[in-house]
Amino acid sequence: MKNKVIIFMIAMTFMASCKKYEETPLQGLKKNNIYDPLDKNGDYARQVLSDLYTSLPDGFNRVKADGDGSAGDFLDAGSDDALPSRLNKVVEYFSNGRLNSTNNPDDNWANAYRAIRSANDFLANVDVVPVDANAPNTIKYWKAEARFIRAMNYFEMIKRYGGVPLIGDQVLSPDSDLQIPRSTFAECVNYLISECDAIKGLLRTEPVADSDLGRITRGCAYALKARVLLYAASPLYNGGGIAADPVKKALAGYPAYDASRWTTALNAVQDLINLNVYSLTSTFNGVFIARKNTEVILAKQRAKTFDIETNNAPVGYTTPLSNGFTSPTQELVDAFPMANGLSITDPASGYSASNPYVGRDKRLDNTVFYNGMKWLNTRNVETFEGGRDKPGGVAVQTRTGYYLKKYMADFSTATAYATQDHNFIIFRYGEVLLDYAECLNEVGRTADAYAPLIALRTRAGITAGTGANAYGIKTGLSQADMRAFIQNERRIEMAFEEQRFWDIRRWKTAGQLLNGDLHGNRITRATSGALTYVPYTVATTTFSPKYYIMPIPYAEIVRNRKLVQNEGW
Repeated sequence: MKNKVIIFMIAMTFMASCKKYEETPLQGLKKNNIYDPLDKNGDYARQVLSDLYTSLPDGFNRVKADGDGSAGDFLDAGSDDALPSRLNKVVEYFSNGRLNSTNNPDDNWANAYRAIRSANDFLANVDVVPVDANAPNTIKYWKAEARFIRAMNYFEMIKRYGGVPLIGDQVLSPDSDLQIPRSTFAECVNYLISECDAIKGLLRTEPVADSDLGRITRGCAYALKARVLLYAASPLYNGGGIAADPVKKALAGYPAYDASRWTTALNAVQDLINLNVYSLTSTFNGVFIARKNTEVILAKQRAKTFDIETNNAPVGYTTPLSNGFTSPTQELVDAFPMANGLSITDPASGYSASNPYVGRDKRLDNTVFYNGMKWLNTRNVETFEGGRDKPGGVAVQTRTGYYLKKYMADFSTATAYATQDHNFIIFRYGEVLLDYAECLNEVGRTADAYAPLIALRTRAGITAGTGANAYGIKTGLSQADMRAFIQNERRIEMAFEEQRFWDIRRWKTAGQLLNGDLHGNRITRATSGALTYVPYTVATTTFSPKYYIMPIPYAEIVRNRKLVQNEGW
């Protein structure tokens, strides 16, 4: 724990170093030493807050079996966007029918409550630390940050399990009454919104000094509120729950549909936009490889690394090591349009099945490695059968003909990987524009939904074109057609950002998308060098309706007799 905290603090640019961090780990200190009225610098209190930041979501190769020391998989490898290149990985439990209340690779219940308890303890005690004498408002900022982290952990549980026990500001101990029932979904949403509203005026305002990069700011509270309300308005939670029992239905979502929830979500997104402090970066890939940019609202800070490249780049590049753990599906690749914005299924798009990667949306090049792409100044990627990146046999390699490329800098002319920023983005302005388009469409303002989509497509390099398909978006779309368009745009813009996995649940489309086959592209090369592309089935997936809401861990049900398990578990 001590080393974990120290390493993380080095990565967190806003935390000042101090010898006290190296003297005694937090668990070796008494509370009156951590919250010391004579500690004018608040060294240990600062360390507690730093440790709280480690509980923020991190989506890089994180899903793995307990005790597995190797890198895990992206959560998207449990959706229709990707598969794990390694066979029999736990992330496939979400799509092969093996998920249950004792075998959930994305169970975050205990970790979330551990963070919530730590936040409550911090909030109950930090006022005695006299740091404000040297830096006014520091305690105010710290407390607001802790409240945000607490709210974020609640949201991460609510989107998985529905309503959970709300414990307010209590600091529970083993002697406390821990038989606490679940709050309803509505009660949890109301609590999160009240917290976001309460802290948004207490956090730092943007822009922040470089020394404060990575800190939770006012915009984070607006962004969390908008995301909570977007989920609350979505089909799964807005009266569309799968539970027949009325008690369980109210725990997992709102019992009845209310169209006004989309208006409430729209207003929250509009409030965030109206801050006028965030904007799209000039290039799509730029947002992921620069610690400081105009688009990131909140990202989990890490030291500079090249672990994304090592874990996910094509396996044939052995110097430096590349493990190729993630195999994007043909379904994801086909979702990207041509550079003129038209779908590859549109006869006017110019798509050629015999040359499938030419003339495509440039976001494809920044998201997926495909055959023929230049990498590491040595050769092109070879994912044809028998190629260096798909050699066959039992070695780990792509299952689909593709590898994940998102989050990587341009190493096409380099001879080795260099360390770079890999900070997992929790909120960014690109998502805000997609939220805005979705809410506008759902409240019946479909014509207004074009503008945020055009902004994203312009940044992506999609050409404007002429006539009725500017930027590849047909004029006069119906609400249903616009909904489908927005969902596809969100898929390609937000791939591997832990959005797709949850989106297809909140939209209640996972039942259609994950009951069937997922595909790859089998590429064969003739002796002449000519390539042939044939789609093929890689995996057959299974999705039960009960998978829309995760099971509360069995161990928690046993400990707390007042917990009601979700439908079907």
